[in-house]
Amino acid sequence: MSGVWKSKRNSNKKQRRRRMTIAQLLKHDFKSKGLLSLYDSKGNLIYYEDSYGYWIKREIDSNGKENYYENSNGYIIDNRPKSSCNGKVVEIEGKKYKLTEI
Repeated sequence: MSGVWKSKRNSNKKQRRRRMTIAQLLKHDFKSKGLLSLYDSKGNLIYYEDSYGYWIKREIDSNGKENYYENSNGYIIDNRPKSSCNGKVVEIEGKKYKLTEI
């Protein structure tokens, strides 16, 4: 019985530790300042939040192409380049091995 109780207690703790939005972290006042919009140095919108807590965040590459998008509803598009281990050298028990992607 105590295992079930612990499980419920842990789930309640998780619910209490809700992630804060950027507006909450910045203590942004929507009434006086309106929507929260953040831009990168090239003028691309990278974060947006409204007074209802809906937000989007984006990553834009050097060519202006959106390579990552996420919103508060859990929708994610991730087109960021994935790194490869091809050609990297690892050492295991004093011996070096060069990795090859197959």
